[in-house]
Order: sequence, then C-alpha cells, then structure tokens
Amino acid sequence: MDEDDATPKLVRVPVDLPPVTSVDGALRSDFCLIEGIEANLWFEYRSRVLYVTFDNLATLDDPYPRQPWMHARIRDLGYSILGVQSFRKDWYRQATAPAMIVALTKAGFFERFETVVMVGASMGGFAALNFAPLVPGARVLAFSPQSTMSKAIVPFERRFGFSVDRSNWTDMPFLDAAAAIPYLTHAMIIYDPFVPEDRAHAARLAAPNVTMVKTDHASHQAIRLVVKCDALSQLLRDYAETGRVGAEFWPKMRARRTLRSWRRSLVETLAQSAHPRLALRVCELFLAEENYLFATRARRDLLARYPELAVAKKRLAKSGTRA
Repeated sequence: MDEDDATPKLVRVPVDLPPVTSVDGALRSDFCLIEGIEANLWFEYRSRVLYVTFDNLATLDDPYPRQPWMHARIRDLGYSILGVQSFRKDWYRQATAPAMIVALTKAGFFERFETVVMVGASMGGFAALNFAPLVPGARVLAFSPQSTMSKAIVPFERRFGFSVDRSNWTDMPFLDAAAAIPYLTHAMIIYDPFVPEDRAHAARLAAPNVTMVKTDHASHQAIRLVVKCDALSQLLRDYAETGRVGAEFWPKMRARRTLRSWRRSLVETLAQSAHPRLALRVCELFLAEENYLFATRARRDLLARYPELAVAKKRLAKSGTRA
C-alpha cells in the first residue's frame, strides 16, 4: 500500500468538557461551554488575541465530545480560543452557530479582545468567511475554502456529494460566502491553484481586502502541507500580530519539496498536463530517490500513453545521452 493511502487509526482521548454556561455567563468566564442544538461553543481565555476556529469534515470524523479544532496549537501560542463545533458535516448551514455568534456580539463578548481571527479549512473556511461580518473587525484565515456548495451558484463544484446533498443549499441567509467579502476587515485565503475547484472558488472570493496565498501542489489539503512544513504556528502568530504572511513562512515552506504528498500532487498535475516528457522526467527523478508507488504508476501510464517517449529514451541510452 502507498503510504499516502494509509489511514491512521483514531485514538480516543478522554475530554474534560468545560462547565456549561449561558451567553451572559461567558462574559464572566475564562473557561466555559455554550451548548446549542446543532453546535456548541467552547471558550478558553488566555490573551487579548482570540482565534475563532471552525470544524471541517475531517474534524467531524472524531466523534463528539472533542476539543475544538486547532485547540492544542492555539493553546501553545498563548492565544484565546472560541471553538465553533458542529455536530454535522453541514458547512454550518444551520441556525444555531450564527445565532450564538450574534448573541455573543450583542452581549459585548468580543470587546475584551484586541484581535479576533476566524480560521477554518474547507467547510470551516467557508464558515469563517461567512460569519466574520457578525463580529466587527474580525479577520479571516481560510485554507482551501469553498465559497458555497450551491450547485445553482457554483456548477463546477461536484465534490463531497453525500454531505452536500444532506445540507440545505437553497435558503438564505449565509448561502454564499462571496457575499460576505465586502464586509470583511481582511481575509487571507491559502489554496492550491492547480485544484480547479479551489481555484474557481478563490476567484469568486477575490477582492482588494483579500490576500491570496498560492501553495502549489498542496491539493485540497493546503493546511496539511503547511503543518508538515512546520509553518502553521508561525503563520497563525504572524497573521494575528500583523495581518500578513511573515518573512519566515516561505523559507519553512521549502520543505514541501521533500514531502511525499507534495511530490505526488506534482506528478499527478504534470501527468494530466500537456508536458508528458517533463512529467516522465520528474517521475524518474523521484524514483531515483525512493520507490514511490505513485511515481511508478504514473511513469507506466505515461509510457503507455506516449510510446514515443520510450523509443526516445532507448535512443538516448544507446547514444549515451541523458534524457
């Protein structure tokens, strides 16, 4: 089995839930849980920087009760966290989560913070963009977000069919995150431009107040690539403190060239491009370093589709010239 296809088993760790309170109780608490019908809010105060995190599809594979997405990383940075935890893979197409955020805003909950950043990936990125206008001054850090999953609005989007079909993509409000963009203080969107759907969603979200950060060959899992390059904590700190990508981010991201997942995505992109000779060369370079199954398969398929490449290689080999 290719290591990219190996799925680690989830290890369940007992979760100590915060004491349950109301919206008013959250104003006086540094550690609490606000319960809702379709979502919960988990809050921990540590500093005047608050990260509001949103679940994604992968998060929900870990059954509730669970800690908020990015809980440990934000804790280690010393920031406060408000985890918006959904009970369904519904892109937060529900009444509970936005109503709870509105209630906190009206109660003055967010006024104790100097900086509020909403962060999410994919489904969570959609929610972060969509709900940020509910908190005046909030910024957004979104990884591979969808602008909407409404087929009427984005007919190019055909992924995640089962979860999408179980959600309401007809009714307002919060149907289209693109509608929220003009009301944002600032947003940063990190995505792979070689993923057609992610590129199309990013185009719908483009605006002067949105910074686009392209992470080539990250696939739809842009955040995983950032994590594997040990660049996520630096990015979270830089964005909270400056609203920009810091000077250390891209040097850290150079490590992606050694990662199996990045190499696999590069090979897949090249194999589907109009440059089969380059794709074959990249496969052979990677195979010279390690026996990657994805590169072996891609090389075999390329030679089957373009037999002239094999003939050319034999001629070069006879002449002693490298391909």
